[in-house]
Amino acid sequence: MATKKNAARRLGSAAASLLLATAGMTLASHRRRLEAERLQLRRLELEELDSRRKALAHQQRMHWELLSRAIDNPSLAAVIDTYDPNIPAERRRQYFYANAWYINLYHLHRAGILDQEEFHGHARELFQNPLMREYWEASKGQRATLKHSSDEARVGRIVDRLIKDLNEADTDEWWVVGDPPTA
Repeated sequence: MATKKNAARRLGSAAASLLLATAGMTLASHRRRLEAERLQLRRLELEELDSRRKALAHQQRMHWELLSRAIDNPSLAAVIDTYDPNIPAERRRQYFYANAWYINLYHLHRAGILDQEEFHGHARELFQNPLMREYWEASKGQRATLKHSSDEARVGRIVDRLIKDLNEADTDEWWVVGDPPTA
């Protein structure tokens, strides 16, 4: 009887070991599959990000091309000119050029090349120029059409605060004016 019990224990022990080994292999196989799926998902996310960056770069080139044509040709500029008609043509052309500089800065930020603090620093330099601030005021109606929660509207509010700080500053040292926004 003891022999039968020992044999049964050994058989049960072997079966349990086999069951544990099988479960371990199944678990390891499942983990490998999950890791492969996670890596595939990450690869797809990176491809999507790369695709967005390429689309953004293309959009920026197109914006510059279209704006350049408007700057060079007043009859084409009339198509996109939403500024006050009392503003002289030469000044409107300057506004188009100012817009190109601002949009370039905005796209550098949006593409992740400039963080928010770096954007603020470059904007402070750009908008220390009174003509840039004049352009910004003249284009406020265009920005008013933006969805308040959009990235472009948020960045526009950063510039609004910066210009307010520049206008109120009691120093000619524009590079120290305004605090960078917190993320």
